[in-house]
Amino acid sequence: MIVGTAGHIDHGKTALVKALTGTDADRLAEEKARGITIDLGFAYADLGGGTVTGFVDVPGHERLIHTMLAGAGGIDFALLVVAADDGVMPQTREHLAILDLLGIARGIVALTKADLAEPGRRADVTAEIQATLAGTGLENAPILAVSALSGEGVEALRAALSTAEAETAARNDAGLLRFAVDRSFTLSGTGTVVTGMVLGGRVGLDDTVTVSPSGLTARVRGIHAQNRKAAEGRAGQRCALNLAGERVTKDAIWRGDVILAPALHAPTERIDAMVRVLASETKPIGTWFPVRLHSHATEVGARVVPLAGPLDPGTVGLVQLVLDRPMAATIGDRFILRDTSASRTIGGGRFLDLRPPARKRGTPERLAFLAASDNEDQAAALAALIDLAPIELSAFLRDRGLGEKALARLLTAASAEVIGDHAFSSAALCGLRAGLTDTLAAFHAENPDLAGIGREKLRLSLKPRLGKPTFLTFLKAEAAAGHIVLDGAFLRLPDHAVRLSPADEDLWQRIHPHLRDETRFRPPRVRDLVALLGVDERDVRRVLKLAQKLGQVHEIAHDHFFARVVVEEMADIVLDVAAEADDGWFTAPAFRDRVHNGRKVAIEILDFYDRLGLTLRRGVLRRINPHRRDLFAR
Repeated sequence: MIVGTAGHIDHGKTALVKALTGTDADRLAEEKARGITIDLGFAYADLGGGTVTGFVDVPGHERLIHTMLAGAGGIDFALLVVAADDGVMPQTREHLAILDLLGIARGIVALTKADLAEPGRRADVTAEIQATLAGTGLENAPILAVSALSGEGVEALRAALSTAEAETAARNDAGLLRFAVDRSFTLSGTGTVVTGMVLGGRVGLDDTVTVSPSGLTARVRGIHAQNRKAAEGRAGQRCALNLAGERVTKDAIWRGDVILAPALHAPTERIDAMVRVLASETKPIGTWFPVRLHSHATEVGARVVPLAGPLDPGTVGLVQLVLDRPMAATIGDRFILRDTSASRTIGGGRFLDLRPPARKRGTPERLAFLAASDNEDQAAALAALIDLAPIELSAFLRDRGLGEKALARLLTAASAEVIGDHAFSSAALCGLRAGLTDTLAAFHAENPDLAGIGREKLRLSLKPRLGKPTFLTFLKAEAAAGHIVLDGAFLRLPDHAVRLSPADEDLWQRIHPHLRDETRFRPPRVRDLVALLGVDERDVRRVLKLAQKLGQVHEIAHDHFFARVVVEEMADIVLDVAAEADDGWFTAPAFRDRVHNGRKVAIEILDFYDRLGLTLRRGVLRRINPHRRDLFAR
């Protein structure tokens, strides 16, 4: 369990931690000289239950709230300190508001300096504390009178904390590693060391990790968990990690960085969130309101954009946070907003989407998406999201700090169906299949003389609109099930067929061999076929145009038709020529030499592939368009 102190300056937080643990959490010479905590302090002790409890001692001065926030994000239990002689003070209230915004509902109030107060004074301050706690997550927290000087109540407090330790459930460490850095320093003979909280997952010796948002790669060569040397650190523990690697120095890693499993590294500069504005604010929060955002140990400037109108004091609403610089975050993380002068806390909430759009951010569809995402149960969130639209599973797992091992359980619990990397609800998938067959049926009815519809045209006409890789996976699955037929570049229903008239079929059977023989890469043009077959030029051209509608040929250039299978064969040759080029760029002569036709015909063929998007041209050079390389896949 991690206990975090909170309270006004000079109310005895550090002295109380020392009385409980025997450790002076003030570690800086300036702190000892001035008698106040300036930076985060840490102490560890076995309170009697056989486990190690960690204490994070935070400063109480109003100008050091940002430092207090760096330590508050990962605590399990709050130790709110109120001096009996002073009573509730401004930073007591602000620290309490921060704990409430962070969702911390377990804690004890220590009425410190009890030796300085008579029974009547103690009763008055206790009543004041109870009134202050009312309406917060700590309203039922016990209040214990203690004195670090005389020792009064210290053992009772230690016993209460030991009981709370025993009742603390272990954090789920099944996800991937997330470690919030609050200190970075160098130890002689050891190297770069970072300390902080393991927010999720586990970290082991020799693990390769990523420092986010910088992207620096490091190796873990030493671990101390809860102040003891360990082979691994787990979610919920305070750890010190000894990191090694190229450019890994104390100056390359800062408070607020997050040590991650490499798969989670995807910093963001824009986040949609649910925010609660404190009732103490005097004005509504409007568009582009400047704030300082604190999440775990991270502090970054941001602008607030309410998604449904200004947020009045004491209300809750959806906002978009536009950050001054990228940060590492996870959906569900708690955060605090303070004003830019660092004089007051404005509000706080939870992150709901790490990749929101910069435009149309307040549409009904977006608001529905965020409402579905606002669920701490990951399976319930997935179920709600796929009811709205297909969800990319890799992004869903990454932005929630989850690993592939969690996927099967999530899909089962959410009753989700998978196509490629996307999860669908059963209803959405049925709707997509119905839309596919309905669209093909309508196309066949309107175009009975065409073999089918082009793949891209079909993709753009269906709802929901899928990405090209996912759509291709969907089509292949539907074809394998016999629902549709993939016929080259076209798609059709299994029972759709276009036939030529007997006379046209006879002429086509005479033309077809001339497009498939050894001259298939330079087939005769219309005028040449007229001479070969002794038929009217208009009939040859008309039958070839009909064959093109049926998907049997492609008109590469005017009156120059190639059999479809030959076009597919030449596409394979183009892919091979590009693969053999050093940088992927190739010339028309390189293709010409493979198909053994003239330069003019080779260029006409490549121009045809340019038009269809298989190739991209730059001057006399071409390369394969990676998004269309499977256009003629057989």
